[in-house]
Amino acid sequence: MTPDGLVKVQATRFVLPLREGGSMPGLMEADDDGMYVVKFRGAGQGLKVLVAEVIVGLIGRAIGVDVPDLVEIEVPAAIARYEADEEVQDLLDASLGANLGLDFLPGAFGYDGSREPSPETAQAIVWLDAFTANVDRTWANPNLLWWHDRLVAIDHGAALYFHHSWPSRAPSPQRFAAQRFDVGTHVLAGVAGDPAAVAARHTEFAGALTPAVLGDIVDAVPAGWLEPTEQLPDASAVRRAYVEVLTARLHAPAAWLPGGAA
Repeated sequence: MTPDGLVKVQATRFVLPLREGGSMPGLMEADDDGMYVVKFRGAGQGLKVLVAEVIVGLIGRAIGVDVPDLVEIEVPAAIARYEADEEVQDLLDASLGANLGLDFLPGAFGYDGSREPSPETAQAIVWLDAFTANVDRTWANPNLLWWHDRLVAIDHGAALYFHHSWPSRAPSPQRFAAQRFDVGTHVLAGVAGDPAAVAARHTEFAGALTPAVLGDIVDAVPAGWLEPTEQLPDASAVRRAYVEVLTARLHAPAAWLPGGAA
Protein backbone atom coordinates (compact mmCIF):
# COMPACT_ATOMS: atom_id res chain seq x y z
CA MET A 1 0.00 0.00 0.00
CA THR A 2 1.27 3.45 -0.91
CA PRO A 3 0.44 6.78 0.80
CA ASP A 4 -2.22 7.17 -1.90
CA GLY A 5 -3.85 3.82 -1.14
CA LEU A 6 -3.52 0.45 -2.86
CA VAL A 7 -0.83 -0.07 -5.48
CA LYS A 8 -2.43 0.23 -8.93
CA VAL A 9 -1.68 -2.21 -11.74
CA GLN A 10 -3.15 -2.92 -15.18
CA ALA A 11 -4.43 -6.38 -16.09
CA THR A 12 -2.76 -7.73 -19.23
CA ARG A 13 -4.19 -11.26 -19.51
CA PHE A 14 -7.03 -13.32 -18.10
CA VAL A 15 -5.51 -16.68 -17.21
CA LEU A 16 -8.09 -18.87 -15.54
CA PRO A 17 -11.51 -18.64 -13.90
CA LEU A 18 -11.58 -19.93 -10.33
CA ARG A 19 -15.03 -21.43 -10.13
CA GLU A 20 -15.35 -21.46 -6.35
CA GLY A 21 -18.03 -19.83 -4.25
CA GLY A 22 -20.55 -17.37 -5.59
CA SER A 23 -18.28 -14.67 -6.98
CA MET A 24 -16.09 -16.60 -9.49
CA PRO A 25 -12.77 -14.81 -9.03
CA GLY A 26 -10.20 -15.16 -11.78
CA LEU A 27 -6.46 -15.49 -12.09
CA MET A 28 -4.96 -12.58 -14.05
CA GLU A 29 -1.52 -11.32 -15.06
CA ALA A 30 -0.70 -7.63 -14.68
CA ASP A 31 1.76 -5.15 -16.10
CA ASP A 32 4.01 -5.42 -13.02
CA ASP A 33 4.68 -9.08 -13.99
CA GLY A 34 2.60 -10.17 -11.02
CA MET A 35 -0.13 -12.81 -10.95
CA TYR A 36 -3.27 -11.98 -8.99
CA VAL A 37 -6.46 -13.63 -7.85
CA VAL A 38 -8.95 -10.97 -8.92
CA LYS A 39 -12.27 -10.34 -7.21
CA PHE A 40 -14.50 -8.54 -9.67
CA ARG A 41 -16.64 -5.50 -9.09
CA GLY A 42 -19.27 -6.95 -11.43
CA ALA A 43 -19.78 -10.17 -9.47
CA GLY A 44 -23.16 -10.76 -7.90
CA GLN A 45 -21.96 -10.05 -4.37
CA GLY A 46 -21.30 -6.41 -5.20
CA LEU A 47 -18.75 -3.75 -4.30
CA LYS A 48 -19.14 -4.06 -0.53
CA VAL A 49 -17.37 -7.41 -0.67
CA LEU A 50 -14.33 -5.68 -2.17
CA VAL A 51 -14.49 -2.98 0.51
CA ALA A 52 -14.57 -5.61 3.27
CA GLU A 53 -11.63 -7.46 1.70
CA VAL A 54 -9.50 -4.31 1.79
CA ILE A 55 -10.46 -3.08 5.26
CA VAL A 56 -10.27 -6.46 7.00
CA GLY A 57 -7.11 -7.49 5.16
CA LEU A 58 -5.30 -4.31 6.14
CA ILE A 59 -6.54 -4.53 9.73
CA GLY A 60 -5.15 -8.06 9.79
CA ARG A 61 -1.80 -6.86 8.51
CA ALA A 62 -1.73 -4.09 11.13
CA ILE A 63 -2.05 -6.63 13.97
CA GLY A 64 0.44 -9.10 12.49
CA VAL A 65 -1.80 -11.49 10.56
CA ASP A 66 -0.40 -12.62 7.22
CA VAL A 67 -2.66 -11.68 4.30
CA PRO A 68 -1.85 -11.59 0.58
CA ASP A 69 -0.68 -8.29 -0.86
CA LEU A 70 -3.64 -6.30 -2.19
CA VAL A 71 -3.68 -4.20 -5.37
CA GLU A 72 -6.19 -2.19 -7.33
CA ILE A 73 -6.19 -3.88 -10.72
CA GLU A 74 -7.61 -2.15 -13.77
CA VAL A 75 -9.45 -4.43 -16.20
CA PRO A 76 -9.49 -2.94 -19.74
CA ALA A 77 -12.19 -3.59 -22.32
CA ALA A 78 -9.78 -5.40 -24.65
CA ILE A 79 -9.36 -8.32 -22.26
CA ALA A 80 -13.11 -8.87 -22.06
CA ARG A 81 -13.52 -8.53 -25.82
CA TYR A 82 -11.26 -11.48 -26.61
CA GLU A 83 -12.36 -13.86 -23.85
CA ALA A 84 -13.85 -17.02 -25.37
CA ASP A 85 -15.84 -18.19 -22.32
CA GLU A 86 -19.18 -16.37 -22.53
CA GLU A 87 -19.78 -16.44 -18.77
CA VAL A 88 -16.32 -15.01 -18.08
CA GLN A 89 -16.77 -12.42 -20.83
CA ASP A 90 -20.02 -11.21 -19.24
CA LEU A 91 -18.28 -10.93 -15.87
CA LEU A 92 -15.36 -9.00 -17.33
CA ASP A 93 -17.68 -6.69 -19.26
CA ALA A 94 -19.45 -5.90 -15.98
CA SER A 95 -16.12 -5.32 -14.23
CA LEU A 96 -14.30 -2.82 -16.46
CA GLY A 97 -12.25 -0.43 -14.35
CA ALA A 98 -10.90 -0.93 -10.85
CA ASN A 99 -11.12 -4.39 -9.29
CA LEU A 100 -9.37 -6.04 -6.35
CA GLY A 101 -6.30 -8.20 -6.86
CA LEU A 102 -4.78 -10.48 -4.24
CA ASP A 103 -1.25 -11.73 -4.76
CA PHE A 104 -1.35 -15.29 -6.11
CA LEU A 105 0.49 -17.69 -3.78
CA PRO A 106 1.82 -20.54 -5.94
CA GLY A 107 2.10 -23.84 -4.12
CA ALA A 108 -0.10 -22.80 -1.21
CA PHE A 109 -2.40 -25.45 0.22
CA GLY A 110 -5.55 -25.14 2.27
CA TYR A 111 -5.65 -25.46 6.03
CA ASP A 112 -6.91 -28.88 7.15
CA GLY A 113 -5.68 -29.05 10.74
CA SER A 114 -2.94 -31.57 10.03
CA ARG A 115 -0.44 -28.82 10.75
CA GLU A 116 -1.30 -26.15 13.30
CA PRO A 117 -0.04 -22.60 13.71
CA SER A 118 1.27 -21.28 17.01
CA PRO A 119 -1.36 -20.32 19.60
CA GLU A 120 -0.25 -16.70 19.17
CA THR A 121 -0.98 -16.76 15.44
CA ALA A 122 -4.34 -18.44 16.03
CA GLN A 123 -5.26 -15.86 18.67
CA ALA A 124 -4.52 -12.98 16.30
CA ILE A 125 -6.73 -14.48 13.58
CA VAL A 126 -9.56 -15.24 16.01
CA TRP A 127 -9.38 -11.67 17.36
CA LEU A 128 -9.41 -10.26 13.81
CA ASP A 129 -12.51 -12.28 12.93
CA ALA A 130 -14.26 -11.39 16.17
CA PHE A 131 -13.53 -7.68 15.72
CA THR A 132 -14.73 -7.60 12.12
CA ALA A 133 -17.58 -10.10 12.65
CA ASN A 134 -16.22 -12.50 10.05
CA VAL A 135 -18.29 -15.67 10.32
CA ASP A 136 -16.62 -17.30 7.30
CA ARG A 137 -13.68 -19.06 8.95
CA THR A 138 -15.13 -22.44 9.91
CA TRP A 139 -14.23 -26.04 9.12
CA ALA A 140 -16.73 -25.83 6.27
CA ASN A 141 -14.69 -22.99 4.76
CA PRO A 142 -11.41 -22.30 6.61
CA ASN A 143 -10.18 -19.52 4.28
CA LEU A 144 -6.61 -20.14 5.42
CA LEU A 145 -3.60 -21.17 3.33
CA TRP A 146 -0.22 -22.56 4.30
CA TRP A 147 2.44 -20.90 2.18
CA HIS A 148 6.22 -20.92 2.86
CA ASP A 149 5.66 -21.82 6.54
CA ARG A 150 3.19 -18.93 6.90
CA LEU A 151 -0.50 -19.29 7.67
CA VAL A 152 -2.19 -16.77 5.38
CA ALA A 153 -5.73 -15.49 5.97
CA ILE A 154 -7.84 -14.96 2.84
CA ASP A 155 -11.43 -14.16 1.78
CA HIS A 156 -12.85 -11.56 4.13
CA GLY A 157 -15.83 -10.48 2.05
CA ALA A 158 -18.34 -11.87 4.57
CA ALA A 159 -17.06 -9.59 7.35
CA LEU A 160 -18.34 -6.09 8.23
CA TYR A 161 -21.91 -7.21 7.59
CA PHE A 162 -23.27 -3.92 8.96
CA HIS A 163 -22.60 -2.04 5.72
CA HIS A 164 -25.17 -4.14 3.84
CA SER A 165 -27.92 -2.33 5.78
CA TRP A 166 -26.75 1.16 4.82
CA PRO A 167 -28.94 1.65 1.76
CA SER A 168 -32.03 1.59 4.01
CA ARG A 169 -30.65 2.47 7.45
CA ALA A 170 -28.29 5.05 8.90
CA PRO A 171 -25.03 3.66 10.31
CA SER A 172 -25.27 2.62 13.96
CA PRO A 173 -21.85 2.27 15.60
CA GLN A 174 -23.46 1.25 18.89
CA ARG A 175 -25.40 -1.60 17.28
CA PHE A 176 -22.33 -3.18 15.72
CA ALA A 177 -20.25 -2.55 18.83
CA ALA A 178 -22.70 -4.64 20.85
CA GLN A 179 -22.85 -7.66 18.51
CA ARG A 180 -21.21 -10.63 20.18
CA PHE A 181 -19.05 -13.05 18.20
CA ASP A 182 -19.52 -16.82 18.52
CA VAL A 183 -16.05 -18.31 18.62
CA GLY A 184 -17.34 -21.87 18.96
CA THR A 185 -17.39 -22.61 15.22
CA HIS A 186 -14.11 -20.88 14.39
CA VAL A 187 -11.62 -23.20 12.71
CA LEU A 188 -8.79 -22.05 15.02
CA ALA A 189 -10.74 -21.93 18.28
CA GLY A 190 -9.03 -25.02 19.66
CA VAL A 191 -5.55 -23.85 18.67
CA ALA A 192 -6.08 -20.38 20.14
CA GLY A 193 -6.95 -21.95 23.49
CA ASP A 194 -9.31 -20.57 26.09
CA PRO A 195 -11.20 -17.49 24.79
CA ALA A 196 -9.73 -15.60 27.73
CA ALA A 197 -6.32 -15.99 26.07
CA VAL A 198 -7.63 -14.13 23.03
CA ALA A 199 -9.26 -11.49 25.22
CA ALA A 200 -6.00 -11.01 27.09
CA ARG A 201 -4.40 -9.76 23.88
CA HIS A 202 -7.07 -7.18 23.10
CA THR A 203 -4.99 -4.27 24.40
CA GLU A 204 -2.10 -5.35 22.16
CA PHE A 205 -4.20 -5.61 19.02
CA ALA A 206 -6.33 -2.56 19.71
CA GLY A 207 -3.18 -0.55 20.36
CA ALA A 208 -2.02 -1.25 16.81
CA LEU A 209 -5.24 0.24 15.43
CA THR A 210 -4.74 3.87 16.34
CA PRO A 211 -7.15 6.45 14.86
CA ALA A 212 -4.49 7.31 12.27
CA VAL A 213 -4.04 3.65 11.28
CA LEU A 214 -7.78 3.04 10.99
CA GLY A 215 -8.12 6.20 8.93
CA ASP A 216 -5.33 5.12 6.57
CA ILE A 217 -6.89 1.66 6.19
CA VAL A 218 -10.29 3.04 5.24
CA ASP A 219 -8.68 5.66 2.99
CA ALA A 220 -7.03 2.82 1.03
CA VAL A 221 -10.42 1.75 -0.35
CA PRO A 222 -10.85 3.17 -3.89
CA ALA A 223 -13.48 5.92 -3.88
CA GLY A 224 -15.38 4.26 -6.70
CA TRP A 225 -16.17 1.27 -4.49
CA LEU A 226 -17.84 3.39 -1.79
CA GLU A 227 -21.55 3.54 -2.53
CA PRO A 228 -23.31 6.70 -1.28
CA THR A 229 -26.71 6.50 0.37
CA GLU A 230 -29.30 8.99 1.48
CA GLN A 231 -27.57 9.20 4.88
CA LEU A 232 -24.05 9.00 3.42
CA PRO A 233 -24.05 11.35 0.43
CA ASP A 234 -20.44 10.94 -0.75
CA ALA A 235 -17.31 8.84 -0.39
CA SER A 236 -15.97 10.98 2.46
CA ALA A 237 -19.13 10.37 4.49
CA VAL A 238 -18.93 6.64 3.82
CA ARG A 239 -15.30 6.57 4.96
CA ARG A 240 -16.19 8.42 8.18
CA ALA A 241 -18.95 5.91 8.85
CA TYR A 242 -16.57 2.95 8.58
CA VAL A 243 -14.10 4.60 10.96
CA GLU A 244 -16.84 5.48 13.46
CA VAL A 245 -18.32 1.98 13.47
CA LEU A 246 -14.94 0.25 13.79
CA THR A 247 -13.81 2.66 16.52
CA ALA A 248 -16.97 2.06 18.53
CA ARG A 249 -16.44 -1.70 18.40
CA LEU A 250 -12.76 -1.39 19.24
CA HIS A 251 -13.65 0.47 22.44
CA ALA A 252 -16.32 -2.01 23.59
CA PRO A 253 -14.57 -5.41 23.75
CA ALA A 254 -16.61 -6.60 26.71
CA ALA A 255 -19.67 -6.64 24.45
CA TRP A 256 -18.30 -8.71 21.56
CA LEU A 257 -15.02 -10.38 22.46
CA PRO A 258 -15.29 -14.02 23.56
CA GLY A 259 -13.82 -14.38 27.03
CA GLY A 260 -14.49 -10.74 27.92
CA ALA A 261 -12.02 -7.90 27.98
CA ALA A 262 -8.79 -8.26 29.90
